[in-house]
Parts: sequence; C-alpha cells; structure tokens
Amino acid sequence: MRFEISRVLDAIEGRLCLDPALARAVVDLAEVSRFVDLDGGRPATLLRLGIAVDALGRQLEEENVPVYVIAPRGLISDADLTSNERMVVRRWADDGRIEVLRDPGDRLLEVAELLGLPVLSRNRFDGARQRYGWLAQPGRLLAPVSGPGGPTLIARVGGGAQPSAGDPSPVGMKLLSRLWRCPEPGCSAYGAKPAGRPGGQPPPTLRTGAPTCPRHEQRLGDGGPRPRAEVMSARVGGVVRQRFVVAADQPITVGRAPDRGVMLGQWLTDEARRWISRNHVRFELHGPDLVVQDVSTNGTGLRPGGSIDDDNRITLKSQARALGMGDVVELYPGVQVARSRTWTTGGVTNPSSVMAEAPTTTMRALDR
Repeated sequence: MRFEISRVLDAIEGRLCLDPALARAVVDLAEVSRFVDLDGGRPATLLRLGIAVDALGRQLEEENVPVYVIAPRGLISDADLTSNERMVVRRWADDGRIEVLRDPGDRLLEVAELLGLPVLSRNRFDGARQRYGWLAQPGRLLAPVSGPGGPTLIARVGGGAQPSAGDPSPVGMKLLSRLWRCPEPGCSAYGAKPAGRPGGQPPPTLRTGAPTCPRHEQRLGDGGPRPRAEVMSARVGGVVRQRFVVAADQPITVGRAPDRGVMLGQWLTDEARRWISRNHVRFELHGPDLVVQDVSTNGTGLRPGGSIDDDNRITLKSQARALGMGDVVELYPGVQVARSRTWTTGGVTNPSSVMAEAPTTTMRALDR
C-alpha cells in the first residue's frame, strides 16, 4: 500500500504548478486534506488533493489540469499526516511546486484575484466578500464534495458549478509584467531558476503596496520585464491532452518523445507513432510572432484559421512560419497544436485520474 500511495503522490505532484499561465484553480492544501467525507479515511491526507484535482478535471473536461496550491508551514509538522506526507509537502515547497507560508492569511484569495482563477474551498469567505467582490460571481468559489458519480464541485456562492476564470486584476497585470528577485539565496520562486523547476514565476504578495516574497517575507527587487509568453494546447483525437507555455526565452519542442519538451507518444495510435518524429515541431517567439518550425522527417501540416478543408492545408518541410490567430498545427490527422484559446473545451468527459494507483480502500470510498 505504501508503494501505491507514493505513486499517487507522484501523480499529484505532476499537477502542481505556480505558473500563472497554466494554473486552473487555487487550492488550500490544509483545508482540502481534511475533507474526511471524500474518502472516509484518516483525519488528514494528501490523497484528498488528488480527489479535488480529479473533480476539477471532470468539470473542465480536460486532461492534466494543473492547480496552484497554498499551504501553511504548520502542515509540515502536522501529526495527522504521515511522516512521508510531511516530507512530501516540504519537498514540494523546496522545489517551487507549491507555496508553503508561515501565515497564508488572505494569500489564497489574493492569488485568485491577481490571476483571475477560481478557488476550490468549502469556506464561504463571508467576511472577505466585501473586499473580494468576485467571490459572488458564478463558478469562482467551488467546493469539492462527494457526488453520485464520484467527487464533484458545487458552488458555495454565486451559483454555477462550472469553474470560471476571469482576467487577471489590473494589479495582477502589472505584477505579471515584471520579473522579481528575492534577496534570500536559493529562493525557489524568485531566485535564479534551478534546472527542472516547473512553471513560471508566481505573483508576489503585496505588503503595504510593495511586492514581497510570500515565503521569505522580504521585499522583492525588480528584475526587469517578464518575457512574453503564449499558452499552447496539444490536442489528440479531439481531446486537449496537455497545455504548455512558449516563452520568449524558452522554445518548446513537441513530438513523439522529445528529450525535453512535450511528449505525445502515450496518446498516439501505432500509425501516428510511426509517422510523428521523436522531435517533430518546435515553437518559439520571435519578437511579436509565434513561429512554428518543422524539424520532423515527414513534415508538418498547417491549417490556417483552423480550416478543416484539406485544400487549405499547408505542408511545412524543414520550414518556419509565423502562426496567425486560430491557426492549427497538425503533426498527423487528429494530432494538433494551437494557442489554447483556439479550443473552447478540452473535449473529454472522463479525464485520466491521478488517483488511478490509490489503495483499494480509498477507491472503494470514492465509489460509494
């Protein structure tokens, strides 16, 4: 059972993201870990975060939905968690996958407002609604609960069970236009980015109007303009399988199994796997343009404006081309990449579960 739990925690880890461009909801880990009615288990467990993530994915109809997780520092020493779970929380914090703060205070709502994200919580935040008026908007405050078909999300206020995202606040737009530097050496969020650290820089917290490191509580220095970025989606068989970010300083390769980049092989048919190269297509930003470069053996298709007419399809062979709004890059029929806003739905009603490796006792509780 210990091995199964470790595999579930590894799967959950893959959904943790402080990148403002990718996160789909904000979650209070200390609260969610204590939703005993979700599985009828221990007083607190990290597995319930996976249950909440699964519920979010089903509501959004999308695979691999990432969440922005915030936790109090006391969770690292919480005796209701196992020693392994406490160690995992510390590792997630040190790796820059979640925020672990001495006193989170209103950080959950601050991040949701700055980024325009929904909040997964059973707290109604009655005392905060005057300051955060958006809490009453449909789909902005949702609670993970047990449902007849498994865990789901329901509205706490404002109605609407579908998670709803808004635009970043004006203050959030200003904060996200800059890079920030923490004076604390080795800061995982605002220091020099360690190799392999997931995601982009999270928004600072504001203390007396000054951008501040939420973890080290020190004022941040301005590190200059944040590189421009485009959020992309890879869609296979009509289902959005993976979102990713192309930044001005970070070209991304997509293919069957690139050494570094977006790997599609696990979702491909045998025929598509034979056609699509290991490194098939590269996306990068050149000034104002998002450029696609074919680096494959068999070539890459381009459908201007997402046209389904094959007569309009353009073939790229070792060529580069700037993408217009709505253009769809086609690696193979049914295997496509485009700006995320090109598709209004992820197209999947039963996304893959991070709880697939959960112990049998937990899965029985989820099926009740």
